[in-house]
Amino acid sequence: MTATLIDGKAFAEGLRGRIAAAVEGLVRAGTQPALAVVLVGEDPASQVYVRNKARQTVEVGMRSIEHKLPASVPQGDLVALVRALNADPQVDGILVQLPLPKGLDARPVIEAIDPDKDVDGLTDVSAGRLASGRPGLVPCTPLGAMMLLRSVMPDVAGAEAVVVGRSNLVGKPIAQLLLAADATVTVAHSRTRDLAAICRRADVLVAAVGRPEMVRGDWVKPGAIVIDVGINRIADASRPNGTRLVGDVNFEEARMVAGAITPVPGGVGPMTIACLLRNTLEAACRRRGLPMPDLG
Repeated sequence: MTATLIDGKAFAEGLRGRIAAAVEGLVRAGTQPALAVVLVGEDPASQVYVRNKARQTVEVGMRSIEHKLPASVPQGDLVALVRALNADPQVDGILVQLPLPKGLDARPVIEAIDPDKDVDGLTDVSAGRLASGRPGLVPCTPLGAMMLLRSVMPDVAGAEAVVVGRSNLVGKPIAQLLLAADATVTVAHSRTRDLAAICRRADVLVAAVGRPEMVRGDWVKPGAIVIDVGINRIADASRPNGTRLVGDVNFEEARMVAGAITPVPGGVGPMTIACLLRNTLEAACRRRGLPMPDLG
């Protein structure tokens, strides 16, 4: 018996539909949420990401505001732009596309974002709110991963969860989300002793370490829920472009053991932009003192 496939693409499509319906209601009431994206330089991957974000923002009825700056922009000018967006009452969410070109320090730029407009959930204030259980905007990828987990395990209270990876972007936030849901959480990493044995204890195994197919099938507890956050490109001579995408989990091995698993591609990945839109909606409602619509 193979694992249930957790279809992130279908889930994200449904979430965007519910967001669009909520936005339509806000627009009828005189409010249109707006997301401002700042793109610095000419990185091709970043340009694709920004185009996708802008397209999906407009598709759900929100305003998309794009600021494209040259790689030579002075650090102070970039920070000044962010502060101007903070002060703009028409802007609900601010996203600075990372990575920034060489010569620019991302940290002070991110920290300049108003936490109430920090739809990527990357500021220290956003991280502190998450860690202390206070309301705030949560990083998009961990939020999406948690939604997919709850689609197959609505109640994670008491479950043993293992998170492989301790990054500020994914590992630490999803560990906090799991703790908030009353799971018992272990955060493992590259220096963890007997990592395979620790993974085998997990009712919920989250792989976010950035190493292609590192988590093998015999690391997975029978019936466990496996959430694979990794996106890695590896060589594959059988593909037209000579590469293919894989996760941090050996999918073919793990699916023979797990109870449910996210694929790569098509799992957590599509949830990231959908959750960015969800966060923008939440920021717009919170700034206006409106209740957050029930998105299911």
